[in-house]
Amino acid sequence: MTLPADRPVDFLIIGAAKCATTWLQHSLTQTPAIYMPGPELHFFSREYGKGLAWYRDQFDGYEQAALIGEKSNSYLTVPEAAQRIRDFAPNARLILQMRDPVQRAYSDYCMLFRRGEVTDRIEDYLNPAHAADQRFLSDGRYAHHLARFYDLFPAEQILLLAYEDIRRNPTGNLEKVREHLSLSGKLEAPVKKKVKDKNAAMVPLPLRKILGPVRSVIDPVRHTWPVRSLRNAVARQVQYPPLSEDLSRRLAEFYCEDMTKIAEIEPGITEAWGSAKPLEMARIN
Repeated sequence: MTLPADRPVDFLIIGAAKCATTWLQHSLTQTPAIYMPGPELHFFSREYGKGLAWYRDQFDGYEQAALIGEKSNSYLTVPEAAQRIRDFAPNARLILQMRDPVQRAYSDYCMLFRRGEVTDRIEDYLNPAHAADQRFLSDGRYAHHLARFYDLFPAEQILLLAYEDIRRNPTGNLEKVREHLSLSGKLEAPVKKKVKDKNAAMVPLPLRKILGPVRSVIDPVRHTWPVRSLRNAVARQVQYPPLSEDLSRRLAEFYCEDMTKIAEIEPGITEAWGSAKPLEMARIN
């Protein structure tokens, strides 16, 4: 059933990319009272031209849920998204899960390296001297992007979470979300395994390119025993270019001002980040 015109979404996970937001979504939707469409819709960022009718059609199956939400990481970083969300759902609760921005940038780079979309020349993508405006670095400027949302929404409608808390206290992380959404009752236990694991073995890139033209034939049977066995026989762990200590420090210095602003909004977020020590050094220098 299409979402009615008088029924806006109750909450949105607006990012950030490579911060376990898919884990958060999967954990939340284990509770029947919460409904979220499976894929990221990117409506208020990349797909706005499809119109609200298309957006509402994506919520088929919401009828039994007490709360309706959606996750699209691009909402944080696409400038037009904040105003579009405000126009559609001014009372929506917003959730931003953040990760140490240095590690977030490296993880994002590794994801595209795994896909074969970037080379092993890591400095080309993560060196602040010439890559500051590229997605890997820009997407981690949380405070910069959040400013658009704080200009349009009351602070109490925006929940900031730390990715690092998932390992330490996943249930507590979800409890913060439950309280933010004013959801009565308990949430189901969080997902225990990583939803996306960059250390998982993968078919080597050259072979993936060869198989590309026949993917439409392979995909429907990829979960069958013969195909799984063949994949397991050729899959290998990806060897990622390392993030050097020097480049890590330069990244921490790049994010220094932004991390300081996040610490002023929610001190507990930055306390968990591994870049906290380089950040202090950057302030001294």
